Amino acid sequence: MGKARSKPLLADDKPLRSRARRPRDPLQPNLPLDPMPKRIEPCLALLKSKPPVGPQWAFEVKWDGYRLAVHKELKGVRILTRGGHDWTHRFPLIEAAALALPVATFILDGEAVVLDDQGRSDFNMLQRSLGGRGGKETSRDAIFMAFDVLYFDGHDYTQTELSRRRSLLESLLPFETSGAIRLSEEVEADGAALFQAACDHGLEGIIAKDKRSLYRSGRGGEWLKIKCIQSESFMVVGYEHSTSARGGIGSLLLAARRGHELVYVGSVGTGFKEREAIELRSTLDKLKTKAPAFAYSGRRKDLVWVQPTLIAEIEYRAWTGDGKLRHASYKGLRDLQDNAAVYEVE
Repeated sequence: MGKARSKPLLADDKPLRSRARRPRDPLQPNLPLDPMPKRIEPCLALLKSKPPVGPQWAFEVKWDGYRLAVHKELKGVRILTRGGHDWTHRFPLIEAAALALPVATFILDGEAVVLDDQGRSDFNMLQRSLGGRGGKETSRDAIFMAFDVLYFDGHDYTQTELSRRRSLLESLLPFETSGAIRLSEEVEADGAALFQAACDHGLEGIIAKDKRSLYRSGRGGEWLKIKCIQSESFMVVGYEHSTSARGGIGSLLLAARRGHELVYVGSVGTGFKEREAIELRSTLDKLKTKAPAFAYSGRRKDLVWVQPTLIAEIEYRAWTGDGKLRHASYKGLRDLQDNAAVYEVE
């Protein structure tokens, strides 16, 4: 598959202006070199219903792909998934781009994405470029949208404020709309206005980050995500058999976590294509079990229960009063190496 061409993001009647760049400080002190970490647990964004207000918040587009860390070391490049698995061989274009950057060592935090012809990230296109869940193919279409730098030129910057880390990142990645490693731009806009523009353009949402914050692993609230369309990861616990549906799957049965248990949150019957449904059926039938992995009191027939192993990314519009997903649509299965967090219900 050839390299995907894309139009500039949000380049129609509602353009968004990127924040002005700050030059790197030439008076930066000469610090002793820090050992390069083998891996840094990622900082995760906390879901909020509306953008925060205040001058301390910086805003970016939310990308829909696989979270990665790109490590450039003296001996070469390593590309690690959120779960710490080495996927360097699966992103050869990103690896080559990292080698070409004029710094000996760095760790970049960002997202591997495939863009559609409007410049929007598309999770399904990314999965197909990698051969689907569990596939072994290398992607020739994925690019890396870098939004943070954690280690730079021999120095650890995780305990440095975000505003300074962004300056370093911008000095490393000059603005361009091509190439396999690109800068995820901060956007000059009020949070509410940017969120509305992102939704109008069919994007997944926006990210807000506290400019004063240090890099802290986990979901501490320094980074926030505000979504136009809700999209979360749920455990596949079975399927409804159908003789008329593609692949014999009428719908997938889904569960979320509640503490150490699973709780049923409904089903999804749209979003998968015929080939995906056939592959899903083949995978699920290898995981069949006699009893569900949670307490189920429903009376639906033709249900096939499976071991809770597969994690699906699901779009939905809202929740019903009894805790079920409304207007759900299947986006794809998450790879185990991606270490996606299954949705937690309160």
